[in-house]
Amino acid sequence: MMKRSFIRVLLALAGMAVMFAAPAQARVEININRGNVEPLPIAVTDFQSANDIGAQISSVIAADLQRSGLFAPVNKAAFIQKITDPNQMPRFEDWKAINAQALVTGRVTREGDGRLRAEFRLWDTFAGQQMTGQQFFTQPENWRRVAHIIADAIYKQVTGENGYFDTRVVFVSESGPKTARQRQLAIMDQDGFNVRMLTNSKDIVLTPRFSPNRQEVTYMSFEGQQPRVYLLQLETGQREVVGNFPGMTFSPRFSPDGQKVIMSLQQDGNSNIYTMDLRSRTTTRLTNTAAIDTSPSYSPDGGRIVFESDRGGRQQLYVMNADGTGQTRISFGDGSYSTPVWSPRGDLIAFTKQSAGKFSIGVMKPDGSGERILTTGFHNEGPTWAPNGRVIMFFRQAAGAGGPQLYSIDLTGYNEQMIKTPAFASDPAWSPLLE
Repeated sequence: MMKRSFIRVLLALAGMAVMFAAPAQARVEININRGNVEPLPIAVTDFQSANDIGAQISSVIAADLQRSGLFAPVNKAAFIQKITDPNQMPRFEDWKAINAQALVTGRVTREGDGRLRAEFRLWDTFAGQQMTGQQFFTQPENWRRVAHIIADAIYKQVTGENGYFDTRVVFVSESGPKTARQRQLAIMDQDGFNVRMLTNSKDIVLTPRFSPNRQEVTYMSFEGQQPRVYLLQLETGQREVVGNFPGMTFSPRFSPDGQKVIMSLQQDGNSNIYTMDLRSRTTTRLTNTAAIDTSPSYSPDGGRIVFESDRGGRQQLYVMNADGTGQTRISFGDGSYSTPVWSPRGDLIAFTKQSAGKFSIGVMKPDGSGERILTTGFHNEGPTWAPNGRVIMFFRQAAGAGGPQLYSIDLTGYNEQMIKTPAFASDPAWSPLLE
């Protein structure tokens, strides 16, 4: 159970202000549209502070940037200049000597009302210019979130696109023996820290998904031996049943405006896709086949839906209009396709592909062209997109003993990494950027 309002904690960080105007020109930039980008060497100095909070914040910033695969933080042991006043112009020659193309300096102080004030500057060392500078205010317990926001600001300044570090991931935490696995709903920061359990029931939970308004999660639970779709309010901890439907309900997901939930309902041996209006609680059937239609996901504009169906003999991906018309198959490769999810950028669809006894995570364009496999293993499944559409998280089950773990990989197929969690983990779902 959460002891304080999750949303109010997030809103406590309001008050971001631009601290220094960015110069007209700066040479440091990363073109993230190329595959296998050479990471940018960046020096992240310990922020000045009265205690170790400054060093902790800078460590989280460096870890975020390194994990993106686009930045290579320089070892602090190589630093020549010791920054004692982040408001002073750095000795750029000292930083160029260790090939730090960008430099981050900062300070953390405590305001009279107890809040932390964190300020930073990003420098282009070869141009000898400041690129940006900002300050943030928050309660001391939210210091990690300040670090993620600063990392996002650096990412955007250098790449020109939004970062994804100030986000959360909801997932299924799995514990116990494989034959009697307990599954609880959990939430964490995108880097695996601040894990909190959202459910404490022994009933199985599956397929959690964030609402676009960030205050709700929808998921499937077998509570009371009845498979139902639930809505969980993150702010209050309240939950409610979306609807009592005959048969099984699968793969609930929100519409882009957060006003509907789309899901698969199983009746008479087959399953079809329905939407439910969360205000009126009316349902609309979108598919009507004797096949298994499931795993629907809206396009970001809400105009189309991708889903999986075995109507052609094995699981393949199909796209239809939001009203169910124009159902068209888009996957034609070897093997079967499942768990499709539309990119928040709208340009790609991620999927799981099973072929030759292995499971792969891949992407294709909405018309089915340009299929690319990003990673292959014994059992990979359940892709979810970072809100900037550049990174995918999924879960992997290794052969033999053990359980599933979360991994991330960038869109080019490089920089695959495991996300450490206290227990086994599956079914991740990435939140939008927090506000």
